[in-house]
Amino acid sequence: MGKEIELKTAPADYRFPTTNQTRHCFTRYIEFHRCVAAKGDETSDCERFAKYYRSLCPSEWVERWNEQRENGTFPGPL
Repeated sequence: MGKEIELKTAPADYRFPTTNQTRHCFTRYIEFHRCVAAKGDETSDCERFAKYYRSLCPSEWVERWNEQRENGTFPGPL
């Protein structure tokens, strides 16, 4: 048989106790981009944040946020 794939999501975070994970998604996206800005694109230290936001956020949101960052109109604190 083929290699088994293990699926994981972001660990529980006491800052986000409700089932609505919108804020959790947004926060993890910001944490990833802050990490990349501080440590550079080549570091693997930020990968866990990338995994977290990719498992929490709808891809449409991420695409829109990436466009907003490129245009300088992203509403979050990066």
